[in-house]
Amino acid sequence: MGDDANRVAAELKALLEERWPNRSWTTEEHIGRTPVDVAGTGDPRVLIELEWRRADPSNNTVKLFRHIAEDSIDQSLLVIQLFTRYYDLKSGGVSSKRENAVFVGDRVAETFDSVEYEALTLDIEPPKRGGPLPGEWEKATERVVEEIDASL
Repeated sequence: MGDDANRVAAELKALLEERWPNRSWTTEEHIGRTPVDVAGTGDPRVLIELEWRRADPSNNTVKLFRHIAEDSIDQSLLVIQLFTRYYDLKSGGVSSKRENAVFVGDRVAETFDSVEYEALTLDIEPPKRGGPLPGEWEKATERVVEEIDASL
């Protein structure tokens, strides 16, 4: 991830720590060989993947679930894929890249008894390389933490 995405992940972690101090929150936790952007201990264990500007976000979904299957993780998991507005279409709706990732996440999660999958929107348009973060990024991060709270 780039500096801006890392900054948002760090803020997300800090907000989650405030909301759920009884969980241990980390950034860049590895599940198999796949780094997860933000992870939290507890029941369920929370794995959050931030999709910033990835060309193929379904690849993240597939890799993460492949490692979950290979590692035979024996605890409840909540896998959250956060999509920025990069995946929105100007004509309305979302791109097929997001639709494909959500399809894969939903279907694969159905094969695990103890895994839930959710796709949420981080309501910012991520800057291109070198551009400044949009002014509303902190508020958008706060709003998505409220959505994560509802999921837990």
